[in-house]
Amino acid sequence: MLNNGEWRKKRMDSKVWWKNMHGEKGSHTFSFDMKKEYLLFRDYPFALTPEEKEIFDESEPFWADFFRWRVKYGKGN
Repeated sequence: MLNNGEWRKKRMDSKVWWKNMHGEKGSHTFSFDMKKEYLLFRDYPFALTPEEKEIFDESEPFWADFFRWRVKYGKGN
């Protein structure tokens, strides 16, 4: 059976939805509309629009700080 997960917010006022994948560890899937999905470690910040990045950074300051080096130094490819 395919595990589609359930969407939830960490705080009611957040604009970021997180997908709870039952039985999977390390899956950090998020969305702004529960349709287009992003993988945190793959997509932040480069796959987000400037507006999405602003919303994410405001709603998720821990992760914005965690990845601040990516913003400063780029993808590193």
